[in-house]
Amino acid sequence: MTNDSMQEPKPAAPASEPAPASIAESSLDSASTSEPAPESPSGPPEPAAEEPAASFADVLRDFERTHSHHAETGAKQLEGTVVSLSADQVFLDIGYKIEGVLPRSAFPNTAEGVKPGDVVPVSITGRNEEGYYQLSRFRVAQPRDWSALEAAFRDKLAVVGTVTAVIKGGLSVDVGVRAFMPASRSGTHDAAEMEALVGQQISCRITKLDVTDEDVVVDRRIVLEEQARGQLEARRAALQAGDTITGTVRTLMPYGAFVDLGGIDGLLHVSDMSWSRVHKPEDLLSVGQQIQVRILKIDPGSKKISLGLKQLQPEPWQTVPERYQPGQRISGAVTRLTDFGAFVEVEPGVEGLIHISEMSWAKKVRHPSDLLKLGDRVDAVILAIKPPTQAEAGRISLGLKQTLADPWLEVQRKFPTGSHISGPVTKLMNFGAFVEIAEGVEGLVHISEIAADRRLHHPSDALRVGQVVQAQVLAIDPEKRQIKLSMKQLIPTSIDEYIAEHKAGDQVTGRVVELSSTSAVVELGEGIRATSRIQSGSKPAATPDSKSAAASGLSDLTSMLQARWKGATPAASAQPEPLAEGQIRTFKIAKLNTESKTIEVELA
Repeated sequence: MTNDSMQEPKPAAPASEPAPASIAESSLDSASTSEPAPESPSGPPEPAAEEPAASFADVLRDFERTHSHHAETGAKQLEGTVVSLSADQVFLDIGYKIEGVLPRSAFPNTAEGVKPGDVVPVSITGRNEEGYYQLSRFRVAQPRDWSALEAAFRDKLAVVGTVTAVIKGGLSVDVGVRAFMPASRSGTHDAAEMEALVGQQISCRITKLDVTDEDVVVDRRIVLEEQARGQLEARRAALQAGDTITGTVRTLMPYGAFVDLGGIDGLLHVSDMSWSRVHKPEDLLSVGQQIQVRILKIDPGSKKISLGLKQLQPEPWQTVPERYQPGQRISGAVTRLTDFGAFVEVEPGVEGLIHISEMSWAKKVRHPSDLLKLGDRVDAVILAIKPPTQAEAGRISLGLKQTLADPWLEVQRKFPTGSHISGPVTKLMNFGAFVEIAEGVEGLVHISEIAADRRLHHPSDALRVGQVVQAQVLAIDPEKRQIKLSMKQLIPTSIDEYIAEHKAGDQVTGRVVELSSTSAVVELGEGIRATSRIQSGSKPAATPDSKSAAASGLSDLTSMLQARWKGATPAASAQPEPLAEGQIRTFKIAKLNTESKTIEVELA
């Protein structure tokens, strides 16, 4: 519209239509109830000044003053005072009419220790949809000329820019001058996220600056990564051993679970998941599950964090000695089998060991799997309890066989010394053979007690495993749980037949084969020998040489046979001739012992 057109008079209203009341007239009418306006001599009174125009001017002046202040202080960090906190943001007074906001994640431990009144250094990076200033705890510059850009480039400072458009290969960003941001350095994952950045204020870093060609390249991704690292380090620094925090299970491995603690991973080892034995982490946890854990250790060198889940529960072993005593009977499930025994869960977190030697009275257990398998529920008796110490874990010794009757308690009554038993050969050793005489009771037949008529080099020369044999009990040791057996004692011999055919008082003939000052050994037949006591005061005859002894023995035997043939008897008053080795004399059986198979004789 031109000035001429603006000065053209408006056409008069038709006479038939009433002229509209002017604004001044309506104002006068509205003000007639108050103080009347003075009339102008040349016409109607002037209209009053419009208040809305004056208010807008004030607002405009405030806006310009605020933004001028912003431009002056944007290049340096501001002091923000915390005024309030929400579930995910912290609101700060930065000296402007509108407050600034920081995410809670920008503070250590998600701003748990932050309270109103705390002062925080911040920089303005933009405005959010609600109108609040977006803040950063990193220093951000807002350059206004090439010298400021050069300073930011030299000092590697982050600068504030506005994304103006999506162009080929990236984004166009206004940082005071037009700059290019490659798509790979935008910090976005797809085209939709790049489009969403248009019109947004961002923080970025100048990676290339050519003043002559006015060529500027900026990088947003490196700033985001630095901010993330800074927040991560702040959060890591706030973590301490002993803290209890909430995390999310990120990955499950055979040896444990990795838990996300807000951008920081900690390892929850399988041994620290439960006081009970956990075979696989999947049995207790799942990916994405939120759990409370305790920080056990933070390695200052590798910065690895060890976590514990079971440490949030009381340790069962603390009260085990109070709740369990030796001799108490318990019931539990078999959790592990080893070469030396089986572990049984007495209660969650408390295991006891049944040693292989405490599994059975009846048989020799070579491996626990001979009697038990994983998952079996068994009854056992507590044999001993060893409370835990700082150096060693607690231990409970259990017995399985103690829940059954001990067969050795009846051994002496059922199998007294001298009794005969019958049983299979269970094992052959170099020194003898083991024979089962009852369930859970074995006796040993020494190799010297197997055969009477020959010398054995090994028990397998006469016996085999499983062969049923008969034996005589020689001795029992209940404390050592040993029984000595003999097989040869039950084999009939010539001396058995001789003892069976004679009795005490019978006269027999024998040859003196050994002689001492107190006794003589007399041979009554092949393999049959007796002992004869020499009366005190008598002296054995001098030992003749072999020829004279043979002649004397033959002469004595001839004279004795002739006397018997003729019915003659020696004179009663004659003194018996002293014994001498090689003599054949007449003896009278004084004693026969069937058990020990011994014979005692005396001169007739």
